[in-house]
This record gives sequence, structure tokens and C-alpha cells, in this order.
Amino acid sequence: MADVQPRSLMPHMRLDELLSELQVRLETVLATRDRVHALLDAVVSVGSDLDLQTVLRRIVETATTLVDATYGAVGLIGEGNTLVQFVPVGLSEEEIARIEHWPHGLGLLGLLIKEPRPLRLHHIAEHPESYGFPPGHPPMGSFLGVPIRVREEVFGNLYLTEKRGGGDFDEEDEAIVIALATAAGVAIENARMYEETHRREVWLQASSEVTTSLLSGADSHEVLTLMARRARAMADADVAVVLLPAAGGEKLRVMIADGVAADEVTEVEVAVADSLSGRAFAGGEPVAVTDLAESDIPALVCGGLQVGPAVAVPLGAAGAVRGVLSLGKRSGRIPFSQSHVRMLHSFAGQASISLELAEAREDAERLGLLEDRDRIAKDLHDVVIQRLFAVAMTLMSTVRLVDRPEASSRLQHAIDELDGTIRQIRSTIFALQTPPDAEARSLRGQIVGLVEGARGHLGFMPGLRMEGPLDNKVPQEPAEHLLAVLRETLSNIVRHARASCADVAIEVAGGTLTLVVEDDGVGIPAGGHRSGLRNLGDRAERLGGALTIEGAAGGGTRVSWHVPLR
Repeated sequence: MADVQPRSLMPHMRLDELLSELQVRLETVLATRDRVHALLDAVVSVGSDLDLQTVLRRIVETATTLVDATYGAVGLIGEGNTLVQFVPVGLSEEEIARIEHWPHGLGLLGLLIKEPRPLRLHHIAEHPESYGFPPGHPPMGSFLGVPIRVREEVFGNLYLTEKRGGGDFDEEDEAIVIALATAAGVAIENARMYEETHRREVWLQASSEVTTSLLSGADSHEVLTLMARRARAMADADVAVVLLPAAGGEKLRVMIADGVAADEVTEVEVAVADSLSGRAFAGGEPVAVTDLAESDIPALVCGGLQVGPAVAVPLGAAGAVRGVLSLGKRSGRIPFSQSHVRMLHSFAGQASISLELAEAREDAERLGLLEDRDRIAKDLHDVVIQRLFAVAMTLMSTVRLVDRPEASSRLQHAIDELDGTIRQIRSTIFALQTPPDAEARSLRGQIVGLVEGARGHLGFMPGLRMEGPLDNKVPQEPAEHLLAVLRETLSNIVRHARASCADVAIEVAGGTLTLVVEDDGVGIPAGGHRSGLRNLGDRAERLGGALTIEGAAGGGTRVSWHVPLR
């Protein structure tokens, strides 16, 4: 029997090695396939929403999942190559609360902004550009940063740190994140275009609403309130205020406030020379700041609210600015973009034009009212008074022909009544010739205000008769004394007279201003305190006039105060 030769083991060992290598390669292919599928799913997921904030957070969450990163964030780049918004993922609420402040775009993050290209690091602290972490920030080692471009514009950067398992991010991780960033740029562009379209739609609707309100007869305060509310909604601001020039023009006063802490800004005044709103008012151009607290503008736009991003837009063109619309966001929120500023400026400009049109309409209505008042005054003077005067003259000539005393007395009484009616009509003519907006400031208006103000204290409305050109012939000094005497006399009736009725008569005739006040009260007791009455006499004597105090015909007191008009 021939000897059996032992089988060589070498071919089996080689085959096992080949099979193991094949298995590894198959696992690598399967892993790559799974990551490619995951990347495709991620691209679809990222592009499935049109809300920008949702898209940004989904991008970070997807990136951390694809490369097994513990932490991730996207930083948006604003003006001055700084980070204006930071969207983190992987940090708990407690960890976020412990961080003193978000990165501002310095150090390593600033390097990615200045040189927008992928960056992989074994340990963040080992890089020479590393700026360190803000107080309260958790420690982080491995790092992968990739820029996000939108139409060749660097929109921001995607940051990934702390690969799970303690390893480093490799080339495949970098390729995956670069591919995701490309898809993210498209998704961000779509979200921005949708946001811009929606913003324009809201702007058109708000402009139409403000214009319609003005042209339909709404008052300016109501329209300005509507404008502030719509502007705040359009710009996603926390507070909106409308400021108008105060007396003197050196300060702006908050007239309208809408949003959070609106009650705290009522009647607040800011200096034109030293405020955000003042700069917009003086320059006639919008002024925006990223953080109002860190700017060189000390005056806040809103009371106790800690305002960060803020913008002020003028109401009107340079040289004809009517006021300022100012908006603010809470500290830490994303600043107002240039598109927001342009939109607000256009909206405020259109609103100011609508306000001018509304004021022109009000001026035309006021002019029409003045013309009507003037026409009525002329008709009363040229027609009514002349006819009444003719009737009175006829009755006066008839009195001599009447023999019976009773009939003659009645005719004379009718003549006196006609004379009184003519005086009342003349007084009405003088009032009609006073512009409505100046009526409250006129002497007649102030007299009416004093008499009506005494009604609540007296319990009845005093009678009032005014005759002659009070507003045209009475100088300022006698007018001030007249008002003081009338105020003191009505006060005496309230405190001492216990009257049930009172009458006030004021007349300008023959170069003399006369005030007569009668009441049916208890009269002035003998030996009573007369310091107030002496003051009335002193005022008359100071102007060359006199004061007379006597008992009224039916009981009570009659005070007569008259001064010459020079």
C-alpha cells in the first residue's frame, strides 16, 4: 500500500484570507451603501420644509447622525463677517443655560469665515487659531467644519465636534458633510425665497390695509397703531414703536407702542441727537444695529425690554420726516436683514404718503367747514339781524300809537327780547368767525370751559351770555384777569352761596370789558371774610377799572367787574 502524502494547508489559509478580505470589502461596500442611502434620505428630508429655522435645525441634526458626531451647530454669517445666529444640536437645556454667551465668530470659527473651506482637526485646542470656549461650554475635541454656500455666497458654516467612539472625522465623513452642505445650500435658498415671497405678500397686504384705513376716514392715531402692529408682524420683531417730534423738535416722543413691554414705553422721550430713532429722524435714512446694548447709542428703543437687534426707519423722505418707526428684538435674536430694512423703509414711506393724503383731506374738510361757518355768519349778519332790526324798529314806532298801557308794555317787552336776540346772534357770529381748532384756545372757549367745569361742583349748569368781539378786542392781560375773576367768583358761589341758579354775562362794548355774575344764594354776610373779593377789586384797579358787589334783585349776590380796553 502506497504511503498517503499529507495535504498542504497553504491553499486553505490563502483562501481564508481572501474570504476575510472579501467580507471586509463587502461590509465596507454595505456600510458605504447605507451611508449613501442615509445621505439621500437626509437630502430629501432637509429639502422637505420651507421654514428657514426648521431647515437649519434639520441640517444640523442630519449631519450629526451621518458622521456620528456628539455635537453640531450651524452658524449664520452676517455683516462684518460675524456670527449673527447660532443653532446648536446635542446640548441639553441645562448645558445651554450654563453657557455665558454664544460664539461671536472669533478664533477657529472666525478662520472658517475668513477662509471658507473644509477643516478637520484631531483636537480643537491644538490649532493655533483656537480661541477657546466661553465659560460654561462643555469640552470638545475632534472637529469638522464645512461652509454652506448659497449661489456662491457663503451663508454660514456647519460645525461638528466629538465623534462618538473617540476617533477622528475621516475623509469619508468630510465628503458626506460636503455633499449634505451642498444640498443644504439649495434647501436654504428655497426657504429664503419662500420667506421673501411670503414677506412681500404680507407687506402688500399691510400697505393696502393701512392705506384703506386712512382713506376711509380713520384718525391718524388709529392708523399709526395699525402700522406699528403690521410692521412688527412683518419683521418678526418683539416691539414696535412710533415716535413723533416733541415740542421744540429736540426730542422724539413715543406715541404708539405695540408688542411685549408696550406699557413701559408710553410717553417715553428720546433725544434726537443721541438715539437710534433720532439718527433716522435727522438723516432721513434707516439705521440698523446688530446689538443695541453694545452699540454707541445709549438710548434704548423700549423701556425695560433688553433689546438686541434694532432698526429705525423714518416716516417720510429726508427733509420732510414726520416721525420714526422703530422696531426691536430681544437680545440674542437674529438681526434685521437688509431685505427687512428695505421692506420696512418702503412700508413706512408708503404709510407716510398715505398720512399726508389723509391730512390733505382733513385740511380740505376743515377749509370747507370754515367756508360754511363764514357763509352762515354773513347770512346771519346781512339777513337775519337786519330783518330782526327792522321788526324792532316797526314795533318801536307802533308803541306810540297804542293807548292801552298793558299793550304798550307787552310791545316794549317784545322789543327788548328782539334786542337781546340780536345781541345773541352777534355773539354767535363772532364765535362762527373763530376757527374750530382755535376755539378751545380762544377766550370764548376758555370761558365756556370754566363755566362748564363749575357744573359738577354746583349741581346745575350756570347760564352764560357773551356779547361783543371777545376774541378780537380783548388783549392778553385783561383776558387773563377776566378768567381769574370768573374762576374766583364761581368758586365763591360753590363754597359759600348755597345757590340753586347762577348767571354769567360777559360783554365787550364801548371800549369796556364787563363781567357780571349773579346768583340766588344767601348773599354776603355782614363782617364775613372778604380777602378773595379784595383780590378781585385789586385786579380791576390794576387795569383802571372797578368792582361792584351788591345784593341781587331776587336775593343772592350780584358781582360786576369792568375794566377799560386800551
